[in-house]
Amino acid sequence: MNGADMLGPGLLVATLATPLVLVLACLWRRLRDSMPALLVLAPLPGLAAAILAIGGTSLAFDQPQLGISLALDVPGAILLGVAALLWSGAGVYAFTDLRDKANSARFAVCWLLTLTGSLGVFIAADLLGFYLVFALVSLPAYGLIVHDDDDAAAQRAGGIYMAFTVLGEAFLLMGFVALAAGEPNGSVQIRDVVAALPQSPWRDAALGFTVAGFALKIGTVPAHGWMPLTYTAAPIPAASVLSGAAVKAGVIGLIRFLPFDTAMPGVGETLVTLGFFSAFYGVAVGITQANPRTVLAYSSISQMGVIAAVLGMGVAAGDQGVALDTAFYAATHVLAKGTLFLAVGVVALTSARRLRPTLLLAAVLALGLGGLPLTGGALAKLAVKEPLGDGFVGLLANLSAVGTSLLMLHFLQCLMRSAPPSEQPAAPAGLALPWQVMAVASVAVPWLLYPFAGGDLADALTPGALFDALWPVLVGAALALVLRRWEHRLPQIPAGDIVGTAETAFRASYVVGGAFDRADSALRQWPAAGLSLLAIAVVLGAAALFG
Repeated sequence: MNGADMLGPGLLVATLATPLVLVLACLWRRLRDSMPALLVLAPLPGLAAAILAIGGTSLAFDQPQLGISLALDVPGAILLGVAALLWSGAGVYAFTDLRDKANSARFAVCWLLTLTGSLGVFIAADLLGFYLVFALVSLPAYGLIVHDDDDAAAQRAGGIYMAFTVLGEAFLLMGFVALAAGEPNGSVQIRDVVAALPQSPWRDAALGFTVAGFALKIGTVPAHGWMPLTYTAAPIPAASVLSGAAVKAGVIGLIRFLPFDTAMPGVGETLVTLGFFSAFYGVAVGITQANPRTVLAYSSISQMGVIAAVLGMGVAAGDQGVALDTAFYAATHVLAKGTLFLAVGVVALTSARRLRPTLLLAAVLALGLGGLPLTGGALAKLAVKEPLGDGFVGLLANLSAVGTSLLMLHFLQCLMRSAPPSEQPAAPAGLALPWQVMAVASVAVPWLLYPFAGGDLADALTPGALFDALWPVLVGAALALVLRRWEHRLPQIPAGDIVGTAETAFRASYVVGGAFDRADSALRQWPAAGLSLLAIAVVLGAAALFG
């Protein structure tokens, strides 16, 4: 095997090994204290592997003796590349943000472990490996969320996040067991278990549990409550990578494990319904929020709903091409959403008089999520137009773009309000520079990737395509003007919505529990003979009633 043949597999191994080696280096105090400065380097092997694979070169590393099986195709490479880019840019931001703060070394360790899982899900090729890296992208993120030990909101958000995460891991484990049981040759390679799924006697259980596990990760309704709480409470760089990159572990999971080569209308229609309900629900609740980070979280719920709907259409039609379309759509979301969270941090440190350049860039990215012409979002809409079709589902997709435009304009308004009123210096260069670089990348990179996703750039520049991209943004802007007049009448829905309702119901159950406790204490005062007499009376009464 020559050097060129070894480069690809070597990069796949380095994608996982580099952050793990840095974690081991944290065992030494001096290296641990300097680790935040190295966060920018950890994702670079993954970025290099993605660049190599995006051109169509399939990378693979298979060592059965070691139990390691890695592979990278074009959909995975597109998502791996943008995720690594975001992790690197946010790593620069995190280095400046963590300087001279407590628990920075602990944050760096959790960051590196979450990064390992976040990149690993795009290259894992077997069930066990995927499950392990999926757990890595989920569980260590708790340390990122609760970085500030004194923040009660962060502690609450971390606890709720872990509850949803453990439930999702349990569903996924049961789904993977059913997948493995349905493979007649005993293979645990993802491609083999998915190929055997349509004929598996465990098909329904495998699909149900697996989709439920990934739905919890991407935050589709009603499994969405953790997302607004988490993204609002986590430090800015953590919220950036969790919202942009880490949540795509659920997206690549659906791409990898849904059987697109066999039409399953029932499964597909369920995903479409769930997806569009989430898309509109996210907008409806998002416009009631005042915190820009919470608004972005509900926008993610909405966008993940659209992705679920696109995948549902692919499953319903047995369309294998939808995997690449969805990967590109999700890639644009990785860049735009992660970068907008960085913007929130920059604006919070910039006085209102210095906001114009930041707000202009933020507006382009935010409206790009709604499909603003010449942005990555416009290309994303064009990429999924064919699987969504021109019928009722296509109409729902356009209406969701209107809703996204409305929600993003509301976000921009909340963002402006979050700027400090007093005059102060601009945000530090270590925060402003990564935000600016990532903002430019969020616009430019989708144009570089679109041809590799099977698209033609000329199609995006036709008058018809430009109009199709523009009119939902204009309608959303008109609705935003109406909303400004009525926003004081909107209900005040707490972040996490149904989580708060569940917590209230749980607290109400304390009354019932107290009543049972008091009854138990009272019964304990009775002598044994009295309890025996009561039991005999109950038995005789029942016999008289039913005999």
